[in-house]
Amino acid sequence: MKFPRFADLILFENDDVIVVNKPPFISSLDERGEGSSEISMLRLAKAYWDDAQICHRLDKETSGALIFAKNPEAYRSVSMQFEKRKVKKVYHAVIDGTHTFDNLLVDLPILNVGKGSVTISRQEGKRAETWFQSLKYYKHYTLVECRPVTGRMHQIRIHLATQRASIAGDEMYKGEPVFLSKIKRKYHLGKDQEELPIMKRFALHAYEVTFRINPETEVTIHAPYPKDFETLLKLLDKFDS
Repeated sequence: MKFPRFADLILFENDDVIVVNKPPFISSLDERGEGSSEISMLRLAKAYWDDAQICHRLDKETSGALIFAKNPEAYRSVSMQFEKRKVKKVYHAVIDGTHTFDNLLVDLPILNVGKGSVTISRQEGKRAETWFQSLKYYKHYTLVECRPVTGRMHQIRIHLATQRASIAGDEMYKGEPVFLSKIKRKYHLGKDQEELPIMKRFALHAYEVTFRINPETEVTIHAPYPKDFETLLKLLDKFDS
């Protein structure tokens, strides 16, 4: 895998913070127990700016807006905004099936059961809330906007799964990969060829983030879709609308 130049990923930068458009398949932090050879967003950030600290995380497969602080004061400020739920986050996801979500609130507690997986638990889970709004309908899929209020692990993914609307390609939560053969009529695969999914990951992108860079100034940073997400939507527009 070819690693991007950190500078090329920057969407916004001032004296205090850097917001980048995180590519898919790169961990936010160094992954434990895998040796220290694997590159992470934090490492790329530190190579660019020595004192960089990461303010929140995105799952390895998730692309989109990720905030770094360039000094301890900025780190404290942004972290407090996350803690007090003052950061507005907007994600886009392609989900299995046609679903009409009109400002649907999913308010189901999430329990982290370890080994990178979570479950819904009304007894032991921590409060988790996400708002969902359908943006575009296809024959077999829906493009949805997801606005998490809390920031639990896998929150959007499991909340969608509870609505029988798993994210396309999210096999951990029963999401099916999208194959061209499913949406394109008269699709022929050559002899002995194996069909690969259009996206090699689940279709979730951190589309926008809004936070304060100082007490007076709020910024909204928009992260354009990466190539794979854009390709999926183009093919759905062409063959599944």
